[in-house]
Amino acid sequence: MAITKMELTPSNKTQTNGLQVAASAAKISDYFGCNVFGPETMRLLLPKDTYAKVQEAIQQGTRFDMEVANAVASAMKTWAISKGATHYCHWFQPLTGVTAEKHDSFIDPTSDGNVLEVFSGKQLVQAEPDASSFPSGGLRATFEARGYTAWDPTSPAFIMETAGGATLCIPTIFVSYNGESLDTKTPLLRSNEALNKAALAVLKYFKTDAAKVFSTLGAEQEYFLIDQEYYRRRPDLILAERTLFGAASPKGQQLEDHYFGSIKDRIFAFMTDAEKELYKLGVPLKTRHNEVAPNQFECAPVFEEANVAVDHNQLVMDLLKRVAARHGLACLLYEKPFAGINGSGKHNNWSLGTDTGKNLLSPGDTPHDNLQFLTFLVSIIKAVHDHSKLLRASIASSGNDHRLGANEAPPAIMSVFLGAQLTTVLDDLEKGVTTKGTEPEWMSFGIDKIPAILRDNTDRNRTSPFAFTGNKFEFRAVGSSFNNAFPVMVLNSIVAEQLIQTKKDIDERLKSKKQLKDAVIDVLRKYYKESKTVCFEGNNYSEEWVKEAKRRGLPNIKTTPEALEGLVEKESVEMFERLGVLSKAETHSRHHIKLEKYVKDIDIEAKLVIDMLRTMYLPAAIEYQGQLANSVRLLRELNPKDPAGKTELELLSDLTKQIDSASRAVESLRKAHVAAEFIDDVEEKAKAYCHKVKPFFDVIRAAVDVLEGLVPDKLWPVPKYREMLFLI
Repeated sequence: MAITKMELTPSNKTQTNGLQVAASAAKISDYFGCNVFGPETMRLLLPKDTYAKVQEAIQQGTRFDMEVANAVASAMKTWAISKGATHYCHWFQPLTGVTAEKHDSFIDPTSDGNVLEVFSGKQLVQAEPDASSFPSGGLRATFEARGYTAWDPTSPAFIMETAGGATLCIPTIFVSYNGESLDTKTPLLRSNEALNKAALAVLKYFKTDAAKVFSTLGAEQEYFLIDQEYYRRRPDLILAERTLFGAASPKGQQLEDHYFGSIKDRIFAFMTDAEKELYKLGVPLKTRHNEVAPNQFECAPVFEEANVAVDHNQLVMDLLKRVAARHGLACLLYEKPFAGINGSGKHNNWSLGTDTGKNLLSPGDTPHDNLQFLTFLVSIIKAVHDHSKLLRASIASSGNDHRLGANEAPPAIMSVFLGAQLTTVLDDLEKGVTTKGTEPEWMSFGIDKIPAILRDNTDRNRTSPFAFTGNKFEFRAVGSSFNNAFPVMVLNSIVAEQLIQTKKDIDERLKSKKQLKDAVIDVLRKYYKESKTVCFEGNNYSEEWVKEAKRRGLPNIKTTPEALEGLVEKESVEMFERLGVLSKAETHSRHHIKLEKYVKDIDIEAKLVIDMLRTMYLPAAIEYQGQLANSVRLLRELNPKDPAGKTELELLSDLTKQIDSASRAVESLRKAHVAAEFIDDVEEKAKAYCHKVKPFFDVIRAAVDVLEGLVPDKLWPVPKYREMLFLI
């Protein structure tokens, strides 16, 4: 991050579209991280001893006193004001799934009626936002308003620039008056610590010099873009974030011509603008491209420590929406905004790193000889096998239910893909035979001037929910709108739990005088035998796999209310408590909040279906019905002896049939919705919305989508798929 003293002054900035950007940004490296209060800036502005204490706190989790906090706050204020910031906020992640912030001005009144810019260590370290209006899942009563945010120094503060000005944002945790977690970051940080302790204990067998182990994350973000004018004319997109109605466009994604295609000028301008804003915030975006569906796109960063990567992905989603609006576009992050074409996911590329720069999931040149790698690999497989219901719960939502298993995304069955070579290694391990080493395989194409390339040890199984891809696992089942903190917290926790058990089992065998290698292999052989049913190398989209998974006893939980039960199973609750990640009350609060969120999602959709049908679609269809009826009557009046209008009569009959079908179904929906609203138990209520209310959506939609093909374009009240997906 190339920060100089000159860059700390506002005079080194120019205005573009109302936003401050680096004056000469010819290279990304010239301005990358310029709006981040990171190590380079701190080194420049803090005394050496203070800087050392801050870095020690960040790297080792040690506490620093208020004197250090005051010094950091003073430097942070000076830096932020030089960037044009007038306010600061504690930036936190409550259990709403999005971020929250309350802005406070730096100014403090003086006795002579003037003001001074003030920012103390106490203001940096702690704040007290009202917690009463955030979800708590029963952790506190509504009238118990007090909550605390506390600075997380492991994730750097940053400046958020908007057209209206700049704000200093300080990442924090968010807890209740009694100390219970009311956010996603606190459990994530706890799971990082649990994983660190468990992994270091296992690494001691292998004589490592690592002092810290942490999870890393690279989150690929998929999204749609449509013209903002179309978005504003779709109440369902505005309020439910998905189209509840819409006939398929004659052209969808069947030509497979959008994926990796050339990027349109308007989209390219948006992408480069968004990237500039994110680079200034230190987000290391690496990739951009067209995705499979029309007007669907993806961006992806390089790996970072999971806590920072989660914060950065929240910024990615925020900035994509902000910058899209600036370009007259709407960015859709919902998992399935359009029926009949691919939805959007957020592939979580998850791995384990050390402070010495090692990737513990990097197999090296000879994975069959790398006992340390195999220990972590097999332990992870065992963790996924033993906690598959909890892993499924971690990615459950009303939006993701539309996507999982829809021949475009991994199914709701949790399975692991390893690739041919690692599968052979583990199969041989189970049999007790030695795997023969393999030479690197080169592919030659028989074409002059095209060099041969080295074949990877594993293919990329794009249908697997949890696939090993060379030096990481790609958790592909996470939804595109998700805060990654929760699924990563679950992954960290189940792996930490298993590593603790791995150490116990190895120690037990060492007591019987076994050599370390024999003890480890014995444990790994046992684990693989017990968990290999979760490993699958084929097409996860196929019906054959659904049948095979059932035969293997793997759960296939398709809907959110049932999937969330995995969160509060006895084994899950006790595991979180043992690890110190979530208390029993905190775990049950997450279950309650997620069920409530599901209920509210379907409730909004039900009300929208009823409202849009009655105020938009039926009036348009009935207006056309009247026009057709008048046409038939006029034709008969013109020639009463030889009635004409057969075509009109058939069209009128089809139209009337669909109007009646939709009207009957919406009345049934209304009754089911009223009945569900009066259920008190949130779990039963969620199931009622899922199984009694939601099914009517498809019936009503089917009728309306037929009407869309009958009613003239000029009468149809909303933009159609063919417009939203292809006109941009």
